[in-house]
Amino acid sequence: MVIVTEDDPRVVDNPDAGRFEVLVEDQVAGFAEYRRTDGAVAFTHTVIDPGFEGRGLGSVLARGALDATREAEHPVLPFCPFIRGYIQRHPAYFDLVPADRRAEFELAPTSDQPDRP
Repeated sequence: MVIVTEDDPRVVDNPDAGRFEVLVEDQVAGFAEYRRTDGAVAFTHTVIDPGFEGRGLGSVLARGALDATREAEHPVLPFCPFIRGYIQRHPAYFDLVPADRRAEFELAPTSDQPDRP
């Protein structure tokens, strides 16, 4: 579980629902669905509630979910376009995707592609 502060959004794993959730004042503002397969975490779909859009919560959610998955030492399969796009923009997360699967997800770092927050 990743917690910023009580006032800030926080990301929690809800394994019973098969998703990471971003909470704002204890209200679910969005989620990233996943399924566990062969020891990997396959992200399949990400949603931010329309009432919470425009606050950067998608990035908070992606970062929190990927950081928690890294901490658990599980590889990531980013089938979800949002999670995949986040990884593409933040090459520091490339190593979470198995090297032999990166081309499948169009994850090929270039020298002019810095890690962006």
